[in-house]
Amino acid sequence: MKKYLAEFIGTFWLVLGGCGSAVLAAAFPEVGIGLLGVSFAFGLTVLTMAYAIGHISGCHLNPAVSIGLCVAGRFSSKELFQYIVAQVLGGIAAAGVLYLIASGKDGFSLSGGFASNGFGEHSPGGYGMVAALVAEVVMTMMFLFVILGSTDKRAPQGFAPIAIGLCLTLIHLISIPVTNTSVNPARSTAVAVFVGDWAVSQLWLFWVAPIVGAVLGALVYTFIGSEESA
Repeated sequence: MKKYLAEFIGTFWLVLGGCGSAVLAAAFPEVGIGLLGVSFAFGLTVLTMAYAIGHISGCHLNPAVSIGLCVAGRFSSKELFQYIVAQVLGGIAAAGVLYLIASGKDGFSLSGGFASNGFGEHSPGGYGMVAALVAEVVMTMMFLFVILGSTDKRAPQGFAPIAIGLCLTLIHLISIPVTNTSVNPARSTAVAVFVGDWAVSQLWLFWVAPIVGAVLGALVYTFIGSEESA
């Protein structure tokens, strides 16, 4: 249970920190942090939690990551369902807290998107479904590749959280204009539950694409990173 609680808290922090920065601070009058700030916020949530709970649960914070690690043989399939449930619930809890905070300001409306992921008219840059699908698959694939490589026993020890956090930052710098960046079904589900409507109807892509990308990343790293092929 401690592992699942750690994943709950870690995903709570990721959604509150990442989506919270997008909703509350990205366009704050005159001193908004913008896309750069939001990108770093997401990266910092993973970096800080990796050091805080990495030794407890592995700090997945993401169903796609858990599935990718399972495919790569780094995580037991026996705990996969419980991890995913804990991650999704942690994300929804954070979105609930964020809603309570954000709705305390006059004029707040969920019609602004509430940091939801989307494509077509709901993409920040107006990118279509195919572009969104490709972006989410490729970004998640590279995320898993970096996760597996930086946590490999042959890699420099103690620096994995930094590499993983900066990788997530870079992913957001690239893809926020395309989909508002998911690469994490729990993060997408958390805010979509509150927005409903289009956010829920498009949610399928932000489960399918990250999972496909995670599996591809796991397979690619397993192939080129195995000691036999080194």
